[in-house]
Amino acid sequence: MKNEQLGGKIREKRREKGMSLQDVSKKIGKTSSFLSQVERNLVEPSITSLREISRVLEVPIFYFLIDSYEYDPVVRRNRRKTLRFPEYELTFELLSPDLNRKMEILEGRIPPGSFTCPQPLAHDGEECTLVIQGKMEIQVGDKFYHLEEGDSIYYYASIPHKITNIGEEELVFVSSITPPHF
Repeated sequence: MKNEQLGGKIREKRREKGMSLQDVSKKIGKTSSFLSQVERNLVEPSITSLREISRVLEVPIFYFLIDSYEYDPVVRRNRRKTLRFPEYELTFELLSPDLNRKMEILEGRIPPGSFTCPQPLAHDGEECTLVIQGKMEIQVGDKFYHLEEGDSIYYYASIPHKITNIGEEELVFVSSITPPHF
């Protein structure tokens, strides 16, 4: 996830919010030194740390990972912004043009036996997920749902949730999230 602009974007957003290094580091459970190194691109944060930073700074995680570009309402397949989680063999592509709107739309791809996260996670907002290919198990709170191609589920994202590919082929799904989270 090498991104030369990552640290500068974090610093810029932190300052825009009027927060000090200490303010943010305390809220993410890391040291000011760690955050300073991240902002200077000396250390690359884990996805978990970046997720916490984005939560504290109240921006979707994709905000830090995509390059700024002029707005175009069309997103070409070969120009999608991609976020890969190699440790979970998970890939998300942004289908909406940017994160400056009231919702984001993502395409997720998970190989057989893999999942979106080791433990269910929550975030603000609502989410609707449509299975395009494969078989999905989605845990929302303490309930488990099994979905197949063409099935969809709508849920409050503030309830911890996790998606697992329970099929024998790649799981492909589309999620619409409001407000933008990634």
